Amino acid sequence: MHPSIDSPIYLDANATEILRPSARQAVLEGLDMEGNPSSVHYYGRQARQALETARKNIASYFQRDRESCVFTSGATEADALALHAFGFAEKRRILVGATEHDAILQSAPGAIKLPVNSQGLLDLDVLRQYLQDGVPSLVCIMAANNETGILSPLEDAARLCRDYGARLHIDAVQIIGRLALSLTAIESASLAISGHKFGGPKGVGALILAEDIPIAPLFTGGGQERGRRGGTPALANILGMAAALKESSQQNWEPIRNLRDKLELVIQEAGGESLNAGLARLPNTLSVVLPGVSAQTQLMMLDLAGYCVSAGSACSSGKVSSSHVLQAMGLGEKAGQAIRISLPWNIQPDAIESFGKAYRDMTQRLLKG
Repeated sequence: MHPSIDSPIYLDANATEILRPSARQAVLEGLDMEGNPSSVHYYGRQARQALETARKNIASYFQRDRESCVFTSGATEADALALHAFGFAEKRRILVGATEHDAILQSAPGAIKLPVNSQGLLDLDVLRQYLQDGVPSLVCIMAANNETGILSPLEDAARLCRDYGARLHIDAVQIIGRLALSLTAIESASLAISGHKFGGPKGVGALILAEDIPIAPLFTGGGQERGRRGGTPALANILGMAAALKESSQQNWEPIRNLRDKLELVIQEAGGESLNAGLARLPNTLSVVLPGVSAQTQLMMLDLAGYCVSAGSACSSGKVSSSHVLQAMGLGEKAGQAIRISLPWNIQPDAIESFGKAYRDMTQRLLKG
């Protein structure tokens, strides 16, 4: 398989997954629904029934009641709503991991940042020290890091939060549809999800509450979402998200994990360094450094060769800069030399073989340069 500029190979699934067929069909069906879910006439009731069925199906994935699901425009809004409702409104101190997504860090600039180790894992001893002082706290943790794919110690963090009466909010964006969440870890936590990260449409997400409770909204409107989030819901996108969640949760990711591991060996043999080899991580994610070569140079060369990868988060307005995640892990200048390769749900073996060859060609040109 030889990509062209007209048909490049997509390896940036952590930025946004490829739309799943069931999600596309569900969106089209939603677009054909005439009514507003808040209207009481026939078409409104039809739309409302579809909306509430999607809500029930999404909530049941987390073994929650239907009313625990609050639809939002995406995980950024869901994170902001959780911070507003459980942090600011309840006047709780906010504790966040240093490698959290900017959706958390920018929404709570005054939060206390908890250190991580060289593998990107939260320092639980430091978390315990803060929680022991008895100050009411909200702890925000990613289930899986968007840049490295590293899995957080959710069960241990959840146990500490329960022991000391802290609230826990989990950014579950990257893990949904790729790995199962521990029900013990999320038992009393709120969660943020985003439809396009598991093959649904862009522009829709949800805050999944631990229980059906009133929360202070970010903005009010016509009383939608039981007064917790104003505005007419994006019905077509919500239906697409529910369909994508069902389809992604049924996928066997082991073949993709095997392709990822095969590619990792090729990259290491070519001179690249894997930052997450052997660690508990997402099955589709590689974070690799090419020593002495900037991430921007690598991205440009691979893009010209017909391969779409990234450096860090996609939520930085198209900028390529040193990753705050990798800096927090103590990587120094290597933080600006790392690229992320994240395999989509429909990746094929020949695409991995082709990319491996392109990566070898690139390193031979750059390292001999």
